[in-house]
Amino acid sequence: MKHILIDTGLGKGVEEYGNMGDVSMLQVAVDRLHDLFPTARIEVLTDSAENLLRFCPTAVPLDNRGRALWFANTVLPGRYSKVTPQRIVDLLVRLRGTIRSRYPKFLKAILVRRLKAQNRRGDAETVEAFTRSLEEADLVLISGAGGFYDGCRTWNFEILDLIEAAIQRKTPVVMLGQGLGPLSDSAVIKRAAKILPLVDFITLRGGRESFSILRSLGVAESKIRTTGDEALELAYASRAAELGAGLGIGLRFGASATVNDDELECLRPILHNFARRHHVPLVPLPIAIQAYTRDDLAIKRVLSGFDDECDGGKTLDSPLKVIEQVGQCRVVVTGAYHAAVFALGQGVPVVSLAKSAYFAGKLLGLEDQFGSGCQTVLLNEPGWPEKLKDSIERAWQNADLLHETLLATARRHIDLSRESYQQIKQLASLPAEQRNLHDQSLESCNQLQ
Repeated sequence: MKHILIDTGLGKGVEEYGNMGDVSMLQVAVDRLHDLFPTARIEVLTDSAENLLRFCPTAVPLDNRGRALWFANTVLPGRYSKVTPQRIVDLLVRLRGTIRSRYPKFLKAILVRRLKAQNRRGDAETVEAFTRSLEEADLVLISGAGGFYDGCRTWNFEILDLIEAAIQRKTPVVMLGQGLGPLSDSAVIKRAAKILPLVDFITLRGGRESFSILRSLGVAESKIRTTGDEALELAYASRAAELGAGLGIGLRFGASATVNDDELECLRPILHNFARRHHVPLVPLPIAIQAYTRDDLAIKRVLSGFDDECDGGKTLDSPLKVIEQVGQCRVVVTGAYHAAVFALGQGVPVVSLAKSAYFAGKLLGLEDQFGSGCQTVLLNEPGWPEKLKDSIERAWQNADLLHETLLATARRHIDLSRESYQQIKQLASLPAEQRNLHDQSLESCNQLQ
């Protein structure tokens, strides 16, 4: 394999590379692919070449603008689109899509010429780079993400466009470390049901709905494998020699996230009283420090009155820094999914906080995988403050007993995830018409689990 094209769940623009969980999954994917294919060119679609090279120095940046321009459905200048009947616009959009799939060289020539005529030579170059990468790719890989849910409509369509374009070129496509649901958007479901069954194989990081959603979309069971989160490997590799002494805190504001103001006011005394009673520090564990998602600010607010000097962990700007901070903890309380993953990968018990269906599905999925070492408290259920107090105390008292069991579970999932990457080697050696044999081998692996 000479050329691999990766798309990610990192978000776009200022949001890209601000979530250390998503970054960690990309780092693992790039490192494993380089181990498998040492001489391969691994291109990653990105809005920030500088940040990509900071986190994945062996990857090659591919400007996202080229992909956006190639798949854009803008077919008329603004003043004409406003007065043209919608049925005509829809017809032109479908026509452009047909030309893009059947006559890509023709569309590229038209698009590049138009951009150059508009003195947008840089944009023209990104289109040429993207289409060249797509044409030359031996594999298209969608790295770990939780994007196929109702809050990521734009991302869903972008990913489906890319997958469809690769499949039309008979390029193998794999999706690794995925989390799905809840998904109720009829337009996304209709398009996903057309495209995802054609993906060569899909691995799931967990989540209670992910498998059933894929099956409802028509994806064959032989193409699906649950391996656990790829970021477990980073945490496990950097695990501390023994459990720490602190209580880790990971919180998030937002409509789909952990806490609102009222819940934070309930959490604060529970966490403060526990820390004072046990004479231990509260350790900030932010995962997302982005323009619109600031875990550090939520953590700083909950620590107010206990540690007023704490910045909420805003300087923890890499997965490794957060993982090392987790190593200072005996127990972690978190509503951020990857703070839980980073803890469980080091054998640290977790008490997770969930409210929305999105986060509940992800965190309950971890509980299914790690058992009593990962307790989930649902903040929309009556009596949750008392359950939280009991869960933290139970995790604290049992941490030493749970430590080795959690590490063993993490190792098992790491092995399953690594085995799924080995399937890529087999896939790369098969012509398109023989990939059904690959499906059979995956089915055998599933039966062994």
